Amino acid sequence: MSMTYEQHLDEVATLLYERYDQDEEAAIKLVMAAQADDFFSGHDDDPSICTPERAQADARAVFRKYRKA
Repeated sequence: MSMTYEQHLDEVATLLYERYDQDEEAAIKLVMAAQADDFFSGHDDDPSICTPERAQADARAVFRKYRKA
């Protein structure tokens, strides 16, 4: 099941909130930091990778890389 780019970003933020104990504002800031760093540029170019499974992997990677930003 593929999502739009925006839905994918929303799902990543939701997963950060639900699984990584981030409040909503912090989860959104993490996604925005990753987006500003072009973390999601491939997703925009190839929407077929915007899947729930990829959102889980992306949430994990974003949390690890950007939580201290």
